[in-house]
Amino acid sequence: MSKITAAVPSSPPLSRKELSTDRRAGSLADRIEEGAAGLAAFAEGLSEAQWHTSMAGKRSDRRSVGVIVHHVATVYPIEIDLARAIASGKAVTNVTWEAVAGMNAKHAAEQAEVTKAAALELLLRNSREAAAAVRAFTDGELDRSAPFSLSYAAPVTAQFVLEDHALRHSWHHLARIRTALGR
Repeated sequence: MSKITAAVPSSPPLSRKELSTDRRAGSLADRIEEGAAGLAAFAEGLSEAQWHTSMAGKRSDRRSVGVIVHHVATVYPIEIDLARAIASGKAVTNVTWEAVAGMNAKHAAEQAEVTKAAALELLLRNSREAAAAVRAFTDGELDRSAPFSLSYAAPVTAQFVLEDHALRHSWHHLARIRTALGR
């Protein structure tokens, strides 16, 4: 949650625009950090066997829990770049679900033996950097929309892209990991 503090009498009050931007962008950033921290805290307590458990279950995703945690960490910069593109009014047309699946498969092969320490360090660093980048968004940028290929070319806002990708991603995978591990 964002921290709202009262202005000190000797400080000039924040303008309505500054206060609004701080609340919206700050709230988004805080929630990104909250999700990453929750995923990290859960992963920290996993045994080596659990870290290497396949996510397959009833789905076709055969990546290990560890690879999934590293995956979440790895894509924060990409998710922020996509939101920045939309925030600048540029359509994102070349990112398809097939391309995402290919990127995920390549990542899984390259990171099959990722250590917990490496994945958690990357998760916390990249989520902090993503949150800092989000805090720099203005209300106008958050509200700007452009066609987004992962949303079937619907003209979505930058805020939607942030919420549906950078923010939701850690929560989504944490829920899937819990299910796979029966926890």
